[in-house]
Amino acid sequence: MKQTSVQYIIWPFLLIQILFWPLADVNGQSNIVPNPSFERFANAPIGWSYKGSVFGEVVKYWFSATTASPDVYGPGVRVPVDWREKGFGEQTARTGKSMAGLTLYGCTNGKPHCREYIEIQLMEPLVIGQTYYVEFWTTHLQKSLQMNNLGAYFSVGEIKRTTDEVLVREAQMLATNIIEAPEGKWVKVSGYFQAKYEAEFIVIGNFTDDANTLTTAYREDCFNYAYYYIEDVLVKKSPPYLPVPVKPDDLTRQTLEPGKTIQLKNIYFEFDRDELMPRSFVELNKLLKILKEHPKMVVEIGGHTDNFGEDAYNLDLSSRRAKAVVAFLVQNKIAATRLKFKGFGEGKPIASNETDEGRAQNRRVEFLILKK
Repeated sequence: MKQTSVQYIIWPFLLIQILFWPLADVNGQSNIVPNPSFERFANAPIGWSYKGSVFGEVVKYWFSATTASPDVYGPGVRVPVDWREKGFGEQTARTGKSMAGLTLYGCTNGKPHCREYIEIQLMEPLVIGQTYYVEFWTTHLQKSLQMNNLGAYFSVGEIKRTTDEVLVREAQMLATNIIEAPEGKWVKVSGYFQAKYEAEFIVIGNFTDDANTLTTAYREDCFNYAYYYIEDVLVKKSPPYLPVPVKPDDLTRQTLEPGKTIQLKNIYFEFDRDELMPRSFVELNKLLKILKEHPKMVVEIGGHTDNFGEDAYNLDLSSRRAKAVVAFLVQNKIAATRLKFKGFGEGKPIASNETDEGRAQNRRVEFLILKK
């Protein structure tokens, strides 16, 4: 198959490419983006999404960074008739059966939710100084304007605005030329950047206002806004690989002695559930390593919540979350006889429950060394 490529500049220093390319295998083991193709659903889609929260309720691990409403396409999604008549829902996914859809331009034309962003927590934080390769595939609604400035921004913390505002950011990867995707063909947006900080999240969208975004109407019946589909998001390290810094308070540097309680950091669960989020496995693998290096060690996993909700419910939730950690360890060949779990609910706070920061600290998982 003949390959056509167009070169684009990215921030901060290398190149972005948009390619017409046949389907290619991706080394999923190196991808630090969970659910990269939007195939895993938390809940069955029941229709079109009109508010930002719906995207995160349907697609596992992904969410909207603002109150604007990104769209999800996949099995069971019903696009309303008036939107189907405009072409929404006609595009087929590049791989699998699902994809995301974003409005990326049209604020000055009065388009509601004229900037939509999708965001996800990476499976591990970026390493400062490490070069990363970033890739996703895109095509646009056929009656949509074509535009530039579609890119990826890496954030230290979660971005969750309470408005549908334009997020003005300096994207690490940015297509500065107009992205053309005729006849529904998927094109690859890719490039490299060097991490300047320990980002935990990737956000995809247009981080520039309408006045500084280039557009073109390539057909007479184009709408006055730009709408693009997103598929197959990939972020991975590019050689040479830098060592991951070990901080002074890292779990692997803790002294281990019977009777000591140690907090596990960066353990995340699905909201109001006991399912571990992918980012949790960095810390859990450290605990797994400790237990394998100390084959006689016996520990009790303790779960804690904030004070939001009923006491009995919090006690049960904390117990189920502690049990989920034990299940992970057992699945990785740690004998169940070495593991106990207990839920403490909201009974042992380590910070004030009057602030968001305090409640976040109280939602934690610890382990108590019973025997070494």
